[in-house]
Amino acid sequence: MSIIVREATPQEYDIIGSLLVKVYSQLDGFPKPEEQPAYYQMLQNIGDLTYKPGVRLFAAFDHSELLGAVVYFADMSQYGSGGIATKEKDAAGFRLLAVEPNQRGLGIGKLLTQKCIDQAQVDKLPQVVIHSTAAMKVAWGMYEKMGFQRSEDLDFMQQQLPVYGFRLRL
Repeated sequence: MSIIVREATPQEYDIIGSLLVKVYSQLDGFPKPEEQPAYYQMLQNIGDLTYKPGVRLFAAFDHSELLGAVVYFADMSQYGSGGIATKEKDAAGFRLLAVEPNQRGLGIGKLLTQKCIDQAQVDKLPQVVIHSTAAMKVAWGMYEKMGFQRSEDLDFMQQQLPVYGFRLRL
């Protein structure tokens, strides 16, 4: 397998949106499309976020096969979460990381996360902020191994869903 992580092109936005919808709708304990239709509409139309300042959509491919994707934010005011994260200064963030279910365990999530960390360093930002939920506990372990630490000040509720904040100081 030859994995390349790069910025997605507009022609790839629809397939990435479909992957995000598939991955998030299959998470145990995560709201389903009928419970949060606006959230899933945002996932399907993920390319729309790239029109905001400082937002980039990174994707992992093996040749032409999409393996995963993540949205990077160089400007936290565009991050779009609840809580105080959008008021963070001198920080990058990423959200909506998803890996094709049949490709999990190959390090794709780590490669996408590292791409965001590397981009934050290029952007000369001293920290990276992220959020996760209990439904994404597997990712928590990866984030912590990469140096992220829980940051309870970033926690918030998305309707009935607790969302937990993490920070990585660069």
